[in-house]
Amino acid sequence: MTLSIWNHRGPVTGPWTKKQGETLTLGFIGGSITDGRPRHNWPEPVTAWIVEQLPGVHIAVENAGIGATGSDLGSLRAERDLIDRGTELVFVEFAVNDYDEPVEKRGRTLEGLLRKLLADPKREVVLVYTYIQSMYEYMMKDEKPPIIAQYEAIAEHYGLSSVWMGLHALDEVKRGHMRWEEWLPDGLHPTNRGSYSYGTSVIRFLAAERERSLTEAEAASWLERRQTAMEKPLDPRNWQSASLVELTDVQTTGPWVLRRLNGIPWIDRTLETAAVGAKLSFTFHGRGVALGFDFGKTSAEFRYRLDGGEWQTEVRERPDWVGTDGWFRLSILALDLEIGDHTCEIEVIHGKSSNCNGTNFRLGLIGQLP
Repeated sequence: MTLSIWNHRGPVTGPWTKKQGETLTLGFIGGSITDGRPRHNWPEPVTAWIVEQLPGVHIAVENAGIGATGSDLGSLRAERDLIDRGTELVFVEFAVNDYDEPVEKRGRTLEGLLRKLLADPKREVVLVYTYIQSMYEYMMKDEKPPIIAQYEAIAEHYGLSSVWMGLHALDEVKRGHMRWEEWLPDGLHPTNRGSYSYGTSVIRFLAAERERSLTEAEAASWLERRQTAMEKPLDPRNWQSASLVELTDVQTTGPWVLRRLNGIPWIDRTLETAAVGAKLSFTFHGRGVALGFDFGKTSAEFRYRLDGGEWQTEVRERPDWVGTDGWFRLSILALDLEIGDHTCEIEVIHGKSSNCNGTNFRLGLIGQLP
């Protein structure tokens, strides 16, 4: 098998139709490799190239990449962070952070995220794949790692183009154009040189797309293909219909505050307490429920029960790299309930983990899952 860095399926045409004075809004979503805060990740050279190519066009960027998050959380925040902000061309990067997720679950979450983005036929979406060391043996044998094969099948179904940035960087290493430590100094996160390699692969893709010529009939055919795919999802239980419960609809007992979280813009507001024994409850509709937290070593743990059943205690790992707070972490409490209305009750507790150093309970999101 010969692996391909670039897979040109559905065309990317929107940027090249922009006229002077108009605005093009780019969207990026993924994990730490896409996160805009370091200011050297691959969206930076890609954005710079687009700015250069479109003089007189106003370029807006919505970088919704958040470290240590996957397509499950991505699908729950797609509306607020990408769709409601008017993104027109969106790059989706989750092959690394979804790698250890169950195959069925990650298929549902990624497909749900893509379907939310594709619901607007004018929005163009490109999948991009970075690199984790677990992919090495597959790639050195010219094989697709299972997650790449799975995500390529989803891309094929929806006619979405893709760029295998990790394969492009590995090829540069194999040809002696870049040292491994220049690519991945810590084994996972590229800095300037590695990010530039990733960005270059996307730039080459976009340059080819700009030169790509489609007849009106071919363009219409691609739109029809997308519409057909939207009518027939690969997994009917994908997370397209995943939605949020408003924090203002939560019932509380004890000292709680609904607070604007200025330090973490993706979370916006948290319903929070530091009181052991404080309780909350809410209703949700669907087959499952997920909670998103501002999480860290000073975070509380909690116990919960669904529909009046047995109490269960959440025990979350706190890796060494985690700070006192600042990780937008998702806890999925249920996935396979009978579809319908359900109740969830939660009580704040102090965790038993040796590095649970506080009782801060900061709830930023409640997702009801299809």
